[in-house]
Amino acid sequence: MPDVHTLPAVNAVLNGTSAILIAIGIVLIRRGRRTAHKRFMLAAVVTSSLFLACYVWYHAQVGNVRFTVYGWPRPLYFFILITHTILAVTVVPLVVVTVVRALRGRLARHRASARWTYPVWLYVSVTGVVIYFMLYRLFV
Repeated sequence: MPDVHTLPAVNAVLNGTSAILIAIGIVLIRRGRRTAHKRFMLAAVVTSSLFLACYVWYHAQVGNVRFTVYGWPRPLYFFILITHTILAVTVVPLVVVTVVRALRGRLARHRASARWTYPVWLYVSVTGVVIYFMLYRLFV
């Protein structure tokens, strides 16, 4: 396991990678490339799972990290953080249900849940990177 203080950057890379994989997966399925779509979406599940493991381990070691900036960035940061957190909790069961439906060949049900899952998952992945930059890079 990497040094605990490098984990926020590792988490941002994992979140960013997930976002890219999700976006490519969506483009692939819209072009009818099912096998490639499946590979990219499963890779997104793996990177998101690695993120979650690293995130939990980091916060078990370090605890909460405070956003100490005041002024206009503060309400923006907390808006992004709150929406990210609520949707991050929501997206885990959504992804599980959507993936299980696809793997079981229940494609109509998979498509129905994927319409909700992918934008939420993409938002959570992208805002995870935004939170990293706001907390560890932009306002330090």
